Amino acid sequence: MSGLVALSLSIGVLGGIATWLSFGLLAGMVTIWAIFIAWGSYFHNGADSAALKNTIACGIFGAVMAGIAFAMMGMVPLGDTLTAPVWVAVTVFILVFASQVPALSVVPTLVYGYAATAAYAIHVGGSTTAMDLSNPVVVISLSMIVGTVFGMLSGKLSAILTSD
Repeated sequence: MSGLVALSLSIGVLGGIATWLSFGLLAGMVTIWAIFIAWGSYFHNGADSAALKNTIACGIFGAVMAGIAFAMMGMVPLGDTLTAPVWVAVTVFILVFASQVPALSVVPTLVYGYAATAAYAIHVGGSTTAMDLSNPVVVISLSMIVGTVFGMLSGKLSAILTSD
């Protein structure tokens, strides 16, 4: 089987399974869109063991930084027009500056984790200070882990399908 067909088949089948899990067994614990963000990021980051580590670490760190931004918006309001911009500016500065740490060196994946968490917090809700599954940081972090693992599995399945 050609490499493209094998990869398409593996991502299609595992994408269906990930979707089934996110709407079934793991409903409320993960989001399918953040799973696919991490999945794509894993391939963009090289689809190897370093990509596995970096995608998970960067995705979670991005989620944590967005969680801090939202927590600070609630705890330290700076006025209607300044609160969000100031806390986003501070946390994004820290997010990018942290990329000098090797485990956090993939800036796009840092941003994906941040953006996915912000989107969840804005559109779904929850509290970034809660210690349960109502916390967008927890849900997106779990989604980033699941998506990265599914990315790895789809690469391995694709390799099996292309071997003679």
